[in-house]
Amino acid sequence: MRTAYRKLNATVGKLNTTVEELQTTQQQLIQQEKLASLGQLTAGIAHEIKNPLNFVNNFAEVNEELARELYAALDQGDEEAMRDLLSDLSSNARQIVKHGKRADQIVKNMMEHARGGSGDHYEVALNKLIEEYVTLAYQGKRSQHPGLQVDLARTYDEAVGGVEMAPQEMGRVLLNLVGNALDAVQEQGGKTGNGYRPKVTVATRRNNGYVEIRVGDNGPGIPEQIKERIFEPFFTTKPTGSGTGLGLSLSYDIITQGHGGTLTVESREGEGATFIVTLPV
Repeated sequence: MRTAYRKLNATVGKLNTTVEELQTTQQQLIQQEKLASLGQLTAGIAHEIKNPLNFVNNFAEVNEELARELYAALDQGDEEAMRDLLSDLSSNARQIVKHGKRADQIVKNMMEHARGGSGDHYEVALNKLIEEYVTLAYQGKRSQHPGLQVDLARTYDEAVGGVEMAPQEMGRVLLNLVGNALDAVQEQGGKTGNGYRPKVTVATRRNNGYVEIRVGDNGPGIPEQIKERIFEPFFTTKPTGSGTGLGLSLSYDIITQGHGGTLTVESREGEGATFIVTLPV
């Protein structure tokens, strides 16, 4: 009896160890998926941040030249020229501040995403958030595939306004959905050749107490037999090594459990796919 009891205890101990190892592995895979989205975000930021920094550098160089001209006008006692130059300096300084703040906001978004945030919900201008992450997702893919050219169509309903959410979590969802759409049209382009025009659409609308985000593509679509499994953990249609199969699963959990919304897909094989996020207002 004692021997059987010891064997049972040993078996239970092994099972507990196995469960702990599986939980650890699961957390590592989830972290890996988050790091993958961070990598895409960082690549997009590297491109996107160039614009405001170029403006800052250009205006700073112009101001340096204007300052030299101002010293010359000061030596000559030309008051009218001094006033004009000071006006130009002031205008350029405002532009430097504007674009500096834009660059600062991009960096803050990246830091929030990297930290994972506290998951705190607060009101966010949804269309603005979507536009930022759509742009970053596209720039991130283009950094990986420099020849990628996609018609990226946006249709934003101004009535959407502010929506309470955890913005860094919603950013992960957007990066995943838009990134998958871009992968789909790139895959379709490789199959169909030059006559194919890749297109990704992003749209929002407000209706009956909820807001809707639609991310669609004209890629190969999702076969009916696997559509029901698309949100399962570790299920992926991508080639081995191209994804963990956690992106849509995590996005589903973020939307349904974290925001009380829904994430569904409409697709017909050969006609593209559209993922639909609904969030309560």
